[in-house]
This record gives sequence, structure tokens and C-alpha cells, in this order.
Amino acid sequence: MANSSVVTYPSPMTESILRDRDYTIIMAQSLANPVAPPPGFAQRWLTAQSCIIDLAQKCAEFDPDGITLYVAQQTPTEACAFQRYEPITVDTFETLVGSGKPPQAVQLAPGLQMALDDYFQQKDQGTAKANGQIILVLMDGEPKDRMAIANLIVKATHQLEADHELGIGLVQIGENPIAQGFFEMLDDSLEEAGAKFDIVHTKILSTIESDSLATFLLDTLID
Repeated sequence: MANSSVVTYPSPMTESILRDRDYTIIMAQSLANPVAPPPGFAQRWLTAQSCIIDLAQKCAEFDPDGITLYVAQQTPTEACAFQRYEPITVDTFETLVGSGKPPQAVQLAPGLQMALDDYFQQKDQGTAKANGQIILVLMDGEPKDRMAIANLIVKATHQLEADHELGIGLVQIGENPIAQGFFEMLDDSLEEAGAKFDIVHTKILSTIESDSLATFLLDTLID
């Protein structure tokens, strides 16, 4: 994810850039439209569960003191709130996958804002890890606050000192052409929208091979 005019890669190109880094996962599952649910929608997360856990396991390998998890859910007072869990092990992550009641529609920006604020606060306090952070967002559909998300990411890039300091991986659960188009726009056109760096990488979960999870994480930083 280097500048569009000059492609730069960390050297040497090894997994070392993935270490000494914090990992955050945002789970943004939504409820299917009760009137016209997409075919197979209810099974998306169940089908993807083992792949999601494998991805969390890989993050935990690089972040042995525990990953951070945000889960989107409905509450008595909010249609879409994010519950934070930190630090957690993969075993705890497994118990939290699918916990709570998913929102009817996901407003992603508040959860992403929480994760970014946490990173930049640690950075200001001198407690952030040396290599920075990776934030993975797992979603099954289109977020309802697209402009807010784009603006938030663009703003965050101007607080960074290097393009591989922070990576945001947008991981699509199941097929959704509208969501895919939005994710690809963030992946391909962020600098055109005013970003200092291209820090977004997107992938459909089912296309990530189990033996290439580290490659996906690396692509989140440098592709």
C-alpha cells in the first residue's frame, strides 16, 4: 500500500514486519432482511467460522499478549453498538464469535473510530508497539455510513509517519457486489480522496487460502 507514484516495500521482505505489532478485529455481522433475505445469508458466518478462527489464530501468533476484538450488536438503547474485548486469546475469541444480537444494519464508523482512537492514543503515550497496528474488519454486507468511513480513514492516514505503520484489512464474508464495490473503492482510490497513504486492502474471506494468511496480513500493509 505504498504511494501510487512510487512503490516502496519494507526491506527485507519478511514476516518480521508483522511482529511487534498490535492486532484488532472488528466483527460486523448483520441480520438478514426479514422481507427478502439473500440466498444463504443465514449460513455465511457459520460456513466461514473456521476460516475466521484461523485468521484470528494467525493474528495471535504475531500478537502473543492478546488481540483486541470489537463486536457489533444491538443493545436496548442503540441499533448498532460495538462491544470491546481486550486482550483476548483465540479460545476466548471462539466463544465470542456470534455472541450478542447482530444489528439489522451496521454503522461501521463508530467501531472503526474506537479502534483508531485507541491506536493513536497509545502512540501519543509512547505505548504503541514499534511496528504499529493492523485492524481487520469482517463484514457480510454494505455499511450504512460509507462516507463517514471513507473520511475517517483519510483523516487517519494524515496521523501516520509511514504507509506500513497501520493497515486496515476489509474482509468480506459471503458475496455482496455492492459491499465489494465499496471495499474495492477504498482499496484502490483512497489517495484520490485525499489520503496520505493507501492503508486499505480488501479480500473476500473465501479466497484467502489457509496457508497464505500471513501473506494476506502482509498485503494489508504493503499491497
